[in-house]
Amino acid sequence: MEKVRVGIVGLGRLGKIHAKNLSEAIQGCELVAACSVVPAELTYAVEELGVQETFTDYQKMVESPFIDAVFIVSPSGFHCEQIQVAMAHGKHVFSEKPIGLSIADIQQTVNVIAEHPSQVFMLGFMRRYDESYQYAKKLVEAGELGEITLVRCYGIDPSSGMESFVKFAGASDSGGLFVDMSIHDIDLIRWFTKKEVSKVWAIGKNAAYPELDKVGELETGAAMMQLEDNTMALLVAGRNCQHGYHVETELIGTKGMLRIAAAPEKNLVTVMNQEGVVRPCSQNFPERFREAFINEAREFIQCIQEKRQPEVNAFDGLQSTRIALACKKSCETNQLVDILKD
Repeated sequence: MEKVRVGIVGLGRLGKIHAKNLSEAIQGCELVAACSVVPAELTYAVEELGVQETFTDYQKMVESPFIDAVFIVSPSGFHCEQIQVAMAHGKHVFSEKPIGLSIADIQQTVNVIAEHPSQVFMLGFMRRYDESYQYAKKLVEAGELGEITLVRCYGIDPSSGMESFVKFAGASDSGGLFVDMSIHDIDLIRWFTKKEVSKVWAIGKNAAYPELDKVGELETGAAMMQLEDNTMALLVAGRNCQHGYHVETELIGTKGMLRIAAAPEKNLVTVMNQEGVVRPCSQNFPERFREAFINEAREFIQCIQEKRQPEVNAFDGLQSTRIALACKKSCETNQLVDILKD
């Protein structure tokens, strides 16, 4: 079977993770092209990953006859346009979340994707490809928890990134805390329950960094959700976790409950000294979800080779973004938002 030739756009922190996985860890593909407006990133692609072609113009990269698929890891505001351009040029597309920042743009993009059923489209909700989450999903599907009544999610980035975030907050549009971070938890809520969110009420607080108030960003946010069947969901998102990267998901049902990654432990090491008993924690998302990133890239390549579509799709991106934007609106207006009527 011929290898899938891939071009990537965006070689920041997450882009480098994807690029390295594609070039070193995924069978059946070859990373042959890279696009960036940052010269150092293109130098990295050539010297460290052996990329054959580099571009500063995305349009020219997708026009190349030497690539079959693109990985979009650019800033969120570019995703919709870049997806549409790639689809129009016959390329398979993997896009990082969110699929876009505007519901109108996303809906247009969903329509464009639907017009190209022979091309694979996949969205980067990598937690679905984490072994622990997949194990939990199987338990839920088998009815081990009975009917789900409540889902609780924590997603908090390490404090080590706060100074940089505050410095550049407002300079680029991430969509806000709920779109940028909670969208993973929102996707999990929909994935586990197979239900849509109907109402949200969200709140937030900037405590350690009140200067974020001036640029409309949040340090910590929380949301309460009601799903279409009255299942409840609670989520907490933040950027200021002192002990490291903390991701936790809890499902409560009529027959039992389960918790995923309640203690975000880095490994099986326990340190015992004058400070007490300490379990080292994962310090960032690339460390915690390393295998999940590899698994999702592998699934994308296999979908292309096997001529099938992945489970996670553009509609998942549309609905998750719709819910995240409703959380943002609720937090800004201090009002309950009825998504079905909004």
